[in-house]
Amino acid sequence: MHKIIKIVLIVLGLLGTLLWFLLPGSDVPASEASQNSAMNLMFVMTYVLLAIAIIASLLFALAKLFSSPESLKKTLLTLAGFVVVVVVAYVFASGSDVDIAGLAKNGIHTTEGTVKAIGAGLNVFLILTLVAVVLMVIPGVKGLFSK
Repeated sequence: MHKIIKIVLIVLGLLGTLLWFLLPGSDVPASEASQNSAMNLMFVMTYVLLAIAIIASLLFALAKLFSSPESLKKTLLTLAGFVVVVVVAYVFASGSDVDIAGLAKNGIHTTEGTVKAIGAGLNVFLILTLVAVVLMVIPGVKGLFSK
């Protein structure tokens, strides 16, 4: 399998190199350059490689996730913690702190629910930032007192 992947990558690299030399020059108008078959093939090749990378990374991540009960338990606990943070952020978000009528006068039509969802998103960001900072500071403080 490893040799097959190497051969496919070599073929794709050679094809990409060939297509690179077939690209239109800088003197070609953009309207004509966008219709170039070499450019279109390079875009198709890029999308195919991106799809392969995404599928492979998802498959390997899911295989690793379900390989042991401990990793599955850790993932579920992390997801549960994230859901708790989102719920807390949504509860503390207020949808009435923006003048909706004033926004409507300026051509921005929104609802109280939309404002509350945006506030919840900001609260999630702030909570997770605070958690990250605390988790970076704690080891540093422990290191100062343990020496």
